[in-house]
Amino acid sequence: MTILRADLHVHSWHSRRSGNLQFLKSRDCYSDPEDVYTVAKARGMDIVTITDHDSIEGGLEFLASHPDARDFILGEEVSCRFPDGDIEVHLGVYGMTEELHREIQPLRGNVFEVTALLRATGVYFSLNHLLHFYRRQAPLSSYLRLLDEVPALETRNGTMLPEHNELIARIAARWGPAAGIRRLGSVGGSDAHTLRRIGTTWTEAPGRTREEFLESLRQGRGSAGGVHGGTAAISGDAYGVIRAYVRSLAGFGPRDHRRLERTLCLLFSAVSLPIQFLPVVIAGAGKWREFREVRRAAAELSGWLDEQPAEVMTQQVQA
Repeated sequence: MTILRADLHVHSWHSRRSGNLQFLKSRDCYSDPEDVYTVAKARGMDIVTITDHDSIEGGLEFLASHPDARDFILGEEVSCRFPDGDIEVHLGVYGMTEELHREIQPLRGNVFEVTALLRATGVYFSLNHLLHFYRRQAPLSSYLRLLDEVPALETRNGTMLPEHNELIARIAARWGPAAGIRRLGSVGGSDAHTLRRIGTTWTEAPGRTREEFLESLRQGRGSAGGVHGGTAAISGDAYGVIRAYVRSLAGFGPRDHRRLERTLCLLFSAVSLPIQFLPVVIAGAGKWREFREVRRAAAELSGWLDEQPAEVMTQQVQA
């Protein structure tokens, strides 16, 4: 049986959204889509995708140069809102089309409307890094209603702590509203915002072609593997993005700034050199918050993850 491998969570320079120091007009990633493909293949990926934040331009840019690529999936990471508590939710979508991308945009304010559309179209998708944005803005039982709306969970993300990934994997393996109802599928991806981690976390599934690979995922035959994440993964990507950002100001890479803006941003970058330890501090603080939230969730879920039959788990959580 042939097993194909793909890193199903990768960004390119078309991931423009950055929540940090927005006045600098920094992108989340500066990787050329062509380089993303080349590095992924060099690291053993049989199938390649690009899942930019709320954009398919990276994939379209690659396909414009490689229209016959049979080992490429047009993907997207769709940012939505969970209405109770206004929690940000990310969905990894595989097999995106330009029409579907357009239809999704006005629905992103309510994740349930997006998942309903995706299910109706039959496109395969996953719920990424389950607890990344969860800070108890809503009861956990309410938040986990999402699991009935998605075919798969990202059970291994290359930036998330091992404890986080392992808890999600346990939830995916056990979740099911009743005997005979499908279980959640499992996918994995590096969540790489630089080239250095592409292909270090992945999804494997049986198949000989892109279509067979996706069909295996739909049947729940996928598995996630590769490295987990932590402070080093986050801060390493941060420093890589900072370096690429400064290069773009110097004229190497995307041009996002007018001349005066480039000068001012270069000046800010030079002045801020003494505090360039901050990305490590911020990453470490973020990982501590993640560990704390995962520990709380694991404690709340432990009774029905460890003791209750899988068939009654959903009813117990939603009771």
